[in-house]
Amino acid sequence: MKKLVRLLLTIALAFVVFTGFRWYRYITNTDSPYDEIGITLNNAMPGPINAWGCAKLKTNFGTSLPSYGCAAENATQWK
Repeated sequence: MKKLVRLLLTIALAFVVFTGFRWYRYITNTDSPYDEIGITLNNAMPGPINAWGCAKLKTNFGTSLPSYGCAAENATQWK
C-alpha cells in the first residue's frame, strides 16, 4: 500500500512540476503570447497567479492584442 501511495504522489508531483514549468515558460517567452497550451494554463491559474502572468505578458507584448484570459471586457485591452 505504501508503494502505491508513493507512486501516486510521485506522479502527481511530476505533473505539477511539468505543468508549472510549461506555464512559466509561456509567461516568460518573448516570441508570441498566442501559444494555445500556455493560454489554457494561464487561464486556469488562480486569480493572483493569473494576474501576475498577464502583467508579465503585458510587459513583453503590450502593443499586441491580449491573449484569452488577459483581456479586459472589450477584448482589445489588457487587464
